[in-house]
Amino acid sequence: MDFQLTEEQQMIQAAARDFAKTEIEPIAAAIDETGEFPLSTIRKMGELGLMGIEVPDEYGGAGLDSIGYALALIEISAACASHGTIMSVNNSLYANGLLKHGTEEQKQTFLKPVASGEAIGAYALTEPQSGSDASNMRLRAELSADGSHYVINGKKSWITSGPVAKYVVLFGKTDPEKGAKGITAFMIDTERDGFVRGKTEPKMGIRASATCEIEFENYKCPVEWRLGEEGQGFKIAMGVLDAGRVGIASQAVGISRAAYEKSLEWARDRKAFGRSIGEFQMIQAKIADMRTRLEAATLLTMRAAWAKTQMAKTGSRMSLEGSMAKLYASEAAMFITHQAVQIHGGMGYSREMPLERYFRDAKITEIYEGTSEIQRMVIGRLETGLR
Repeated sequence: MDFQLTEEQQMIQAAARDFAKTEIEPIAAAIDETGEFPLSTIRKMGELGLMGIEVPDEYGGAGLDSIGYALALIEISAACASHGTIMSVNNSLYANGLLKHGTEEQKQTFLKPVASGEAIGAYALTEPQSGSDASNMRLRAELSADGSHYVINGKKSWITSGPVAKYVVLFGKTDPEKGAKGITAFMIDTERDGFVRGKTEPKMGIRASATCEIEFENYKCPVEWRLGEEGQGFKIAMGVLDAGRVGIASQAVGISRAAYEKSLEWARDRKAFGRSIGEFQMIQAKIADMRTRLEAATLLTMRAAWAKTQMAKTGSRMSLEGSMAKLYASEAAMFITHQAVQIHGGMGYSREMPLERYFRDAKITEIYEGTSEIQRMVIGRLETGLR
């Protein structure tokens, strides 16, 4: 197998690594403490092309591929998982659906400012009563009598970047009797009447990535802002999540790598009983397990990113590769960050070092965009052909 990166992939990886080290890493602990949304650095990331890596340059993006995206997201997430989350939503959940299903007018209006970093995008699928069971949504979009707009009412929850998003990809029911086939996608401008932001969620990790409920109260969405046809929404949502799992796997790899590198340095430098703790077999075993899982997670993630590039060319699905990468990388991140805290002992538990932040940030990768349980269900069904 040829693992050689292209010149463009190496360039975006190097640019992301340099930006992460110089601009993000110095503020990561502070914004985790305060929960402040890092708008300044996000805009700078947009100027570098990091907020729309796979978006063609005519729409404000970098025009690169999924492998370049994964490489860059690993670098950003290694410095700060909150930045990685914001970047992932913009690239994966927001831009993907617009690129594939949006009209030219929609791309100019909703995609260009988000891909360039001028505005923030969000993806609204989850509701208070419907997480993994996404088709059980209640938000309703009714076509007006004159057919000019939809009147939207309902609530969405756990919306990443919801408190600051200018635009939102929204999913709601236009025909409740049809279940999943009655769901339609819409583009939303949050500055129009009828859009209400709820409380910002007090999260355990990725604290600088703002998350909130959003509510629609007789919101009028022009019919030309519908994304795709009526009834295609659930298919669009699931396709976007398929591809988006590459982003979560990349985040998990970035967090894992940061925790591993800190642990390796600590094992070499920390002294106990007259020698480096890395000389003890128990610590060596932890390092061996951490490195092996990090390597496996990285390879699965890059394979899924490659499968995503093929999907763009052939129209094939990459559900299996995406789910395997997301499942393994997220659980590897939890294992590696747990071992990192253990290797650092009391200092691993202290907020003076980033290990406990890595541990808190890693947990969400097992939950959002499809829990580990959902990934196992997807993989099992695809492999057996049974439901």
